[in-house]
Amino acid sequence: MQYSPLTLAFLGDSVYEQLVREHIVLKANTAVSKLHAASTKKVCAVFQSKAYDVILPYLDEDEVSILKRGRNATGVSAPKSANIIDYRRATAVECLFGFLHLTGRRERIEELMKIILSETKEDD
Repeated sequence: MQYSPLTLAFLGDSVYEQLVREHIVLKANTAVSKLHAASTKKVCAVFQSKAYDVILPYLDEDEVSILKRGRNATGVSAPKSANIIDYRRATAVECLFGFLHLTGRRERIEELMKIILSETKEDD
C-alpha cells in the first residue's frame, strides 16, 4: 500500500478529529457550542504539534518513518492560525493516524490518542 503523505494526512485528519470529538462528548454531555469550542482546541495545528512531541517517544521505527514522511511532505502551506513548523508537525500526526487506520491498527490509534490526551491535560 503506497499513498502520499498528504493523502494519509487527509484521512488521518478525520480519524483524529472523530476520536477527539468522542472523547469530549463522553467527558461532558453539554451544549454543542461548548463541545465545538473544546474540540477545536485539540484539532488545531498548535495542539497537534504538541501531540507530535508527546507521542514521539512511544513510536516504533516504522511509525517514526511515517511521521517524518508526513512532516516533510511538500505542498503544505500553513494557515494564518499556525506557523509552518506547527502545521508540518500536525500534518505528520495526521499522516500517522491515516496510515494506522488504513493498516487496521485501531488499537494503536486509540493507545496514541490516550497518550496525547493524558499528557496534554493542561490544555483542556
